[in-house]
Amino acid sequence: MSTALSGTQEPATGKHPQASARTTSLTILVPVYNEEHLVATSLERLKVLESNPDLDRIEVIVVDDCSKDGTPEVLQHFAERTEASGGRIAWTFRRHERNQGKGGAIRTALALATCELAVIHDADLEYHPKDLASIVRVFLDEDADAVFGSRFAGSAYRRVLLFRHELGNKLLTFLCNLATNLNLTDMETCYKAVRTSLLQSIPLVSDDFRLEPELTIKLAKREARIFEVPISYAGRTYQEGKKINWKDGVAALWAIVRFALSDDIYREDAPGAAVLARLRRAPRFNAWMADVVRPYCGNRVLEIGAGIGNLTQQIIPRKRYVATDVDPLHVATLRTLRRDRPYLVAARCDVTDPGSFPRPADFDTVICLNVIEHIQDDRQAMANLRAALEDGGRAIVLVPYGQWNFGTLDTAVGHFRRYGRDDFRRLAEAAGFEVETVLSFNRFGTVGWLLNGRILRRRNFSLLQVKALNLLTPIFRMVDRVVPLPPLSIIGILRRAPAAP
Repeated sequence: MSTALSGTQEPATGKHPQASARTTSLTILVPVYNEEHLVATSLERLKVLESNPDLDRIEVIVVDDCSKDGTPEVLQHFAERTEASGGRIAWTFRRHERNQGKGGAIRTALALATCELAVIHDADLEYHPKDLASIVRVFLDEDADAVFGSRFAGSAYRRVLLFRHELGNKLLTFLCNLATNLNLTDMETCYKAVRTSLLQSIPLVSDDFRLEPELTIKLAKREARIFEVPISYAGRTYQEGKKINWKDGVAALWAIVRFALSDDIYREDAPGAAVLARLRRAPRFNAWMADVVRPYCGNRVLEIGAGIGNLTQQIIPRKRYVATDVDPLHVATLRTLRRDRPYLVAARCDVTDPGSFPRPADFDTVICLNVIEHIQDDRQAMANLRAALEDGGRAIVLVPYGQWNFGTLDTAVGHFRRYGRDDFRRLAEAAGFEVETVLSFNRFGTVGWLLNGRILRRRNFSLLQVKALNLLTPIFRMVDRVVPLPPLSIIGILRRAPAAP
């Protein structure tokens, strides 16, 4: 039976199935350009995976990137021969009518991927698919988001070649590690396996070998759990057809700088993702928010709209903590936090659907920050929060303040409205809550939101603004209560009254 690695809801017990009972599925993305002499052998090697017990389904998607040699004929012959012989692998072949580069071929293949994991396999003989078995195993054993096959991490063997080429690889890996704070040994490896849902949610724009630092940096910014395993490597000489050269190395240097500065890490069809990605650059601000709500938290906590767990990691440990989100990718990320936290459960929960709430619904605290303003029927959503609480339990609800400050930033992140204090109190009381207090939060932020969303009509913050926010947050915290400005947000501390005897 296949156990999905993406964001499906798990039982409230939080127990994993035994690793030995878990399997997964694998899509192999094969970009091909002018490899008529090697591509058939390279694809034939992939059949070694048919005997892998960890894989219940395998698909190979081959994209010929408008080859000018005999590659199309070789692929057609291979497809006909493979179809006649059968096997466990499902083969798909596509051809570009114009050359789009390695990145373009991978984007075409990725759009067709349907398995739980995806890995890039070049159509030469430098990498051997037998190493994919150990890569797949890490996903099952460690709840990985991505696994890189490292040529420099102590593999069984590697062909001895091109010292200066290895120096270039190590320099690029060092600079990429410097930009991401990772400790990879081989950023330039072809064998990068990633959860397909995660990979499909990342906008990949590079058409050539700059794809390697781009993907690595964007995975790091998405806070993916990245692992490395050693793989064997039989590199080619330039006489044998190796395509990468010093010009690609120089281009990769610029790519590291470019993507280190970019927050383009979500596809455009993810509402508000660009703003949220930019705000992650302000960890001091996130810590401030956590410090404000922490004193009101009990020991059995349900967090609605936990995202990738920025607040979650500030509030835990607790006796029981259920971190939820409606986005499957976020749920999958939350699940990776559970490895050494037996009290933590990650689950999908839609605040508008009471049936999606974890059971039993006996939490002493519900945390719901920056969620209610995204819901059209906010009164029903608040009633659902109340239903998840035990008698006397608290809901901690943060919403944006001041409809007068509604602008393009609100539209970008999917806000339906902003709230006044009286509006919010009436909403909470109509849902059956008693209002203990309503706190003001982040008065200086009102100026930035007004400037960007109302005056400049931007849909995101500049990187400089967010860096300044992170730098100045300690000062904002000290003076927030005395600044004569309206707050950017208000936080309601709400209580579910005990039932009448």
